[in-house]
Amino acid sequence: MAAFFLLLSLVPVVLVLGIFALTRRSKGCRNLPPGSLGWPIVGETLEFLSGKPEKFVFDRMNKYSPEVFKTKILGEETAVICGPSGHKFLFSNEQKLFTAFRPHSMQKIFRPHRAGAQISRAAEAQISRAAEAKILKSPGFLKPEALVRYLGKMDSITQQHLQTHWEGKDTVNAFPLTKTLTLTLACRFFLGADDPQRIARLVTRFDDITLGMHSIPLNFPGTIFHKANKAAVAIRRELRKIIQEKKAAMATGPPMQDILSHMIVATDPSGKYKPEAEIADNIMGLLVAGYSTVATTMTFFMKYVGERPDIYDKILAEQLEVSASKKSGEVLDWDEIQKMKYSWNVIYEVMRLTPPLQGTFREALTDFTYAGYNIPKGWKIYWTVSTTNKKPEFFGEAERFEPSRYDDANAFPPFTFVPFGGGPRMCPGKEYARLAILTFVHNVVKRFKWELVLPHEQIIGDMMPAPQKGLPIRLQPH
Repeated sequence: MAAFFLLLSLVPVVLVLGIFALTRRSKGCRNLPPGSLGWPIVGETLEFLSGKPEKFVFDRMNKYSPEVFKTKILGEETAVICGPSGHKFLFSNEQKLFTAFRPHSMQKIFRPHRAGAQISRAAEAQISRAAEAKILKSPGFLKPEALVRYLGKMDSITQQHLQTHWEGKDTVNAFPLTKTLTLTLACRFFLGADDPQRIARLVTRFDDITLGMHSIPLNFPGTIFHKANKAAVAIRRELRKIIQEKKAAMATGPPMQDILSHMIVATDPSGKYKPEAEIADNIMGLLVAGYSTVATTMTFFMKYVGERPDIYDKILAEQLEVSASKKSGEVLDWDEIQKMKYSWNVIYEVMRLTPPLQGTFREALTDFTYAGYNIPKGWKIYWTVSTTNKKPEFFGEAERFEPSRYDDANAFPPFTFVPFGGGPRMCPGKEYARLAILTFVHNVVKRFKWELVLPHEQIIGDMMPAPQKGLPIRLQPH
């Protein structure tokens, strides 16, 4: 009992020392942005995750500064740079002032074999970025000319998915079905695999990972991070099986045109082939990127268009015009995708009102000054599209779903709408996402009209939004 009271008496001392250390550290660099670093150790992480990142940012922009404020989230002292000037500053200084940064939860989930290595986080980010750039850019997998070859397969997979899971149903839950579709497309594109049973096993695992990517990395049963780690282990095990199957097929068959096949035969700068564990980590990251955000955009397309029959009618008219010159059984081609201008404006408006990813992180490579404040080297920079998307000074009737606002490319100032980022770090999968989403739009509106079963369904999630009940919709076949 005496020991218990001794420990209890030490708690205030520890807190005071923590606050003193935090204050001393922050005073080491003068003229920091306004804001609060929150509690010792945890900072403001709980408010960031539990109160939704968008609200967290807006509240502090109003309280401290609309340009930049400081905080401490996910274990890191962070400057949140806001508004169109902030977007421009970040995009213009990639690799000069900033490098990519993954929160500790993502580092541990995606690269556990490096977790104990003696390597700086900046070096880790640069290695990761260089590896991904080499994978995606050297053979041009995500360039339009390469994606054109995949478009027909994407169309046929989407048609088959709708026939299997949607047709003949009075109601469906759109969110889980779009996740199944996007993972099927990603597995076919990245892995060259399309086993439905294998994909079904992976869907829930990927859901667990997306929830755990921005979480407090406490690895014990019952935590979101623990569940994400278990999912990553299971996915990594499945991917290694696929890698071994792919190697065997490549040894006896013709060359294969998918990203996994390229990764297997690609070498590192020393001329060695990459270990299977590293290939599995890289491909898992690519699959996550090609899965959750695309599925979220498709789902909220169904939500917003289900609320607006007038917009549905315009999309249908455009898609029927695209189909008018096609023969029965012909799949979509590149020129037809380019004709879907109104449909893509609708998707833009979906992403403006409900960004599929709230934000990303960078790390400061050097001390720098922004908006009159000093940002120290090593601090993290949080970037989010939400600081401009709903501002009435940029978007008239900002809360209204209005695709026609994109008819004029100069209708709003530069750097106010940047759903795919910008500069050297612009999303490399933009064209892939555009093809996958528009192929889905083309096929779903030609088959069905729909209405929302739960018009006021709650939207949950922190970094990635999700309808609480999976967005049930009532289908009306044409």
